[in-house]
Amino acid sequence: MSDTFASSTVSTATLSASAQASVPASGPTSAVRPLAVWRQYHVLTKPRVVQLIVFCAVIGMLLAVPGVPSAAEALKALAACIGIWLVAGSAAAFNCLIEQGIDARMKRTAWRPTARGELSRKHTLLFSAVLCAAGMAILGLWVNLLTMWLTLATFVGYAIVYTVVLKPLTPQNIVIGGASGAMPPVLGWAAMRGAVEPEALMLCLIIFLWTPPHFWALALYRVEDYARAGLPMLPVTHGNAFTRLHVLLYTVILLAGSLLPFIYGMSGWIYLVSAVVLGLMFMGYAFALWRRYSDELARKTFRFSIVHLMLMFAALLVDHYWTI
Repeated sequence: MSDTFASSTVSTATLSASAQASVPASGPTSAVRPLAVWRQYHVLTKPRVVQLIVFCAVIGMLLAVPGVPSAAEALKALAACIGIWLVAGSAAAFNCLIEQGIDARMKRTAWRPTARGELSRKHTLLFSAVLCAAGMAILGLWVNLLTMWLTLATFVGYAIVYTVVLKPLTPQNIVIGGASGAMPPVLGWAAMRGAVEPEALMLCLIIFLWTPPHFWALALYRVEDYARAGLPMLPVTHGNAFTRLHVLLYTVILLAGSLLPFIYGMSGWIYLVSAVVLGLMFMGYAFALWRRYSDELARKTFRFSIVHLMLMFAALLVDHYWTI
């Protein structure tokens, strides 16, 4: 999803310290107790990132259904969540496989089981394939074929187009690759409606615009890591000041884009007020970062970006059920 939300869309830096601590400091996989091995596979799925992906997909599902979902709709939504979760976890594991060498050179990712050589490439690939096949089967059998194919396309967009092609080649990787990370609400909407409609595309656009300032805030204080790994992230290729300016500019564009659900008539005043307040707060962080940089402020901006997206989508959901 990001690394977005995708980076997934969405960013692997949100993995908790406790998750990192759970990975053994040394020793081959065969020397680790079964529970530790299970946790290593769990870590490969980037669980915090996948949680945000599924959250956004659930928002799409709920917004696609007028009123409270029926029992049948709730069961379909549950199947869709499981299927999307499995395919997203598969994409994350495949990303760890492809970036094994890069991860080993970066402080932020050197603790991953693949980077440490504690899980073999064969086992990682098999794990990713099993998750993907199971998720696709669930979506195809119990949701609908449109959602299955869209989810597969998202997998290809993140795991192949972004990870293999874009990420090592261009500083615009997160902008172009952000399209796959922005797909979860579309997947959720398609699961319930069996179609991709304007409302779903507006949610996708919001995440697409949110991804660059979210990820570049992370890249600013991890620039040495990315430079060491040889990845052409924007702060590496164009410098700190250029990146900070673009973080600010994207927050302005994001605020404008976040007004679309209200303009289109998809939401009411609760969402509008929430989107404006949250957007201005994000712009405030970005403006402060542009005026005077510090690693700590970049971290705060990155963390707030996650809060911003979750609260804005939560407000959209509240507005769906309680319109003023």
